[in-house]
Amino acid sequence: MAELKYLVRIANTDLDGKKQVMYALRKIKGIGFMLSNAICTIAGIDQQAKIGELSDQEIEKLSKTVESIAKQGMPTWLLNRRNDPETGQTYHYLGTDLFLAVDNDIKMMKKMKSYKGVRHSIGQPVRGQRTKSNFRKNKGKVKLGVTVKAPTASAPAKDGKK
Repeated sequence: MAELKYLVRIANTDLDGKKQVMYALRKIKGIGFMLSNAICTIAGIDQQAKIGELSDQEIEKLSKTVESIAKQGMPTWLLNRRNDPETGQTYHYLGTDLFLAVDNDIKMMKKMKSYKGVRHSIGQPVRGQRTKSNFRKNKGKVKLGVTVKAPTASAPAKDGKK
């Protein structure tokens, strides 16, 4: 049995070496359950093996597969950047590249003043959710719920005593 590596670095992300390969890969931003399964199948690595127990060659093979997901013959529905608006190509972004791409998309929607862009800019939900009871936090000094006024001195007491 090989020595357990407690941290494995793949795609600029530290992965817990005690977890199974399939679940450890899901900690990389941009990789979900289905993509993790496909990566393990293409790389030829057992999904239930602990990622810290893999050899250096297997980790290198896994890392190369993760870095070139779009070129590995994955179905396009598994990729997160289909028909990019700028280039028209299909990519799969990971980590900070994914964050920057989403951020640029939101900035573009705000710039062109689309409905979604306007909703993003005023901090409202974008996908048609109700707003009467949800999304009401952190909106300044607006109090939520029912406010009860304190009884005044001129009002008679309810129990009939003076």
